[in-house]
Amino acid sequence: MKTIQRLEIASTLVIVWTALLLPVWGQTPAGGATPTNGTIDRPSPERIQEIIKKFAAKEGEFRRARELYNYQQTVKIETLNGNYVDGEYQMVSDVTFGRDNKRIENVVYAPPSTLQRIQITKEDLDDIVHINPFVLTTEDLDKYDIQYLGHEKVDEITAYVFMVKPKQMIGDERYFEGQIWVDDQDLQIVKTNGRPIYNVTKRTKDQRFPRFETYREQVDGKYWFPTYTRADDNLNFPNGERVHVREIVLYRNYKQFRSETKITYGEAVDEKDKKKNP
Repeated sequence: MKTIQRLEIASTLVIVWTALLLPVWGQTPAGGATPTNGTIDRPSPERIQEIIKKFAAKEGEFRRARELYNYQQTVKIETLNGNYVDGEYQMVSDVTFGRDNKRIENVVYAPPSTLQRIQITKEDLDDIVHINPFVLTTEDLDKYDIQYLGHEKVDEITAYVFMVKPKQMIGDERYFEGQIWVDDQDLQIVKTNGRPIYNVTKRTKDQRFPRFETYREQVDGKYWFPTYTRADDNLNFPNGERVHVREIVLYRNYKQFRSETKITYGEAVDEKDKKKNP
């Protein structure tokens, strides 16, 4: 996000929101991970490395599985002056994936933005897609330092807690820095708490991004899908302005639209047999 100078026109980018989907600000969604003070015995260093390898492999499976699902994404971003909301950006999109697994986003509701003190940037929109629903796969392990923090009771499950931060930042790639909670049975991320981190460039030097939490829920009996992201942060911009920003992203109505399973009927016929028995 970047500030808007007084004489600039507010961004025309817009978002979507539906009152039926709007949770109470600050409310933890059902299935969300809220750590308690209870802790469990620490695994051995060897076991910790085994856990990391296994959950990274599971996260790779999840990433591929999510590309088989359509869902609806609802975004709401507000700026606050004290307790008063003085600007709002909303957008609701239906997200699908094409045959080449490319994301297709169809905006179904987008009222005019009333934000006047900040402007939504390409980086904000990219973070909603890639950083907020953070996935840490086997291919990504070399990019991050991963430190084991503990093993906690989280609502009705127990989870391993890790600190994750990039080893180095390359080019304009964006990374996640913060904590992740990994279910100790399914070995998948159930919660993230952190912020996007990146190399400061000419394009991003005046931008600021809020810290966020993302919660996942098990929606298909196998994989934990992101369902809720929230952020409530004060952004300090280079021009000295401090802006209170509140953001919620909902991921809803996951529906599998295709399967990787190949279905055949009857027995396969050998080409030679076909010639003998036309």
